[in-house]
Amino acid sequence: MIERTHLLQEVKAALKRSRVVALIGPRQCGKTTMARQIVSPDSSNYFDLENPISLARLDEPMTTLQDLRGTIVIDEIQRRSDLFPILRVLSDRDPLPARFLILGSASPSLLRQSSESLAGRITIIPMSGFGLEEVGTDFQSKHWGRGGFPLSFLAKTDKESLEWRRDFVSTFLERDVPQFGVKIPSTSLFRFWSVAAHYHGQIWNVAEASRTLNIGETTARRYMDLLQDLFMVRQLQPWFANLGKRQVKSPKIYFRDTGLLHYLLGIKSEDELVLHPRMGASWEGYVIEEIIKSTLPDEVYFWATHSGAELDLLLIKDNKRIGVECKRMDAPKLTPSMRTAMVDLELDKLVVVYPGAQSYSLAKEITVLPLAKIVTGAKGLADL
Repeated sequence: MIERTHLLQEVKAALKRSRVVALIGPRQCGKTTMARQIVSPDSSNYFDLENPISLARLDEPMTTLQDLRGTIVIDEIQRRSDLFPILRVLSDRDPLPARFLILGSASPSLLRQSSESLAGRITIIPMSGFGLEEVGTDFQSKHWGRGGFPLSFLAKTDKESLEWRRDFVSTFLERDVPQFGVKIPSTSLFRFWSVAAHYHGQIWNVAEASRTLNIGETTARRYMDLLQDLFMVRQLQPWFANLGKRQVKSPKIYFRDTGLLHYLLGIKSEDELVLHPRMGASWEGYVIEEIIKSTLPDEVYFWATHSGAELDLLLIKDNKRIGVECKRMDAPKLTPSMRTAMVDLELDKLVVVYPGAQSYSLAKEITVLPLAKIVTGAKGLADL
């Protein structure tokens, strides 16, 4: 078992200051394992809404929950959206006899009742699969290839990992999506998801994708928004600057887990990955997700102009603008695009992230850094 100490401490700290804490992330990313380190699954305070016994206990939720004390866990909260108004009432008691840790497999925008009913009472903590810092930088190649879902990363062989990801995709489409009331044929969503994999790291051209799939643009946007709400993709929005230049105004698409990306692209092993034409785009998405996890920025964007200048990632944190370029090469060099981004975006720093081991400077405030040093805190972006 890989310990997730920092995340566990964050959840415990949130439970001390907030009446309700929501731990949200994709299915199978480890939310239940985390919750069971706080409340035993054998406790009367633990409710798993995929367990018929727990569901039966919550036939009369107010009666069941109001007399419990301490921390109460409700797993897979999206199965019982009717519980949110009850949690609001119970969390408003004074003195407060219990706090709630709720686990969900969808974003707050999809679980609208959580934001409406529990506004001002809830702390939301996003969770994903294992990060590079958690698995250890010695396993960077394996982590990039298999992704961070625990059972995929920890599989004994590449074949077993691939089989787990195949089963995950099937279950996600056939069981998980319908429980949100989304009526999309699993075959249609799978085709869309597979086509989206080829847009990873690229501008999302909804018109082109719609023609490819023979569906309407509104339908394509709805499918993409659904995949984002279920933590499968990230739609990275463009940054607009008043530059007098034509700038790209459509989002970029990134799969949040490279293991799932590689499955949908037909990549079966690390050896196949390094020879695949989408290898560079895969690395870019991998770096972006790991940096967002490790730096927790206030805002994230990309930037591009129609004349060719671009920046893979713009982080805004503590009123500073930090640019990030992702390069899968042995020794990245200074490019005209980097200079343009520094000036036009008024960056405080620009970091070029690569898979090597040495840090070095390219120009004033432009530095090349190994990904491993950033995610372990050995050279955090804010400390440059």
